[in-house]
Amino acid sequence: MAQCEVCGNDYRMSFEVHAAGAVHTFDSIECAAQRMAPICEHCNCRILGHGLETEEGQFFCCAHCARMMGQPQLVDHA
Repeated sequence: MAQCEVCGNDYRMSFEVHAAGAVHTFDSIECAAQRMAPICEHCNCRILGHGLETEEGQFFCCAHCARMMGQPQLVDHA
């Protein structure tokens, strides 16, 4: 069993995520999203789908939020 790095649950069905040279251990998709998903610069929601990113590294959940933060060049691709 391995312990979730977000909630501390020691769970027999925990899983590892390998990303950006690091290994993370979680007990649920919810905990993985809480730790790894970027946050929208405008509405502060977790970006779980196809978000948008500026060249400067800002993340947005949709083109509307990007426009609201002065990034009109970003468009949704869905």
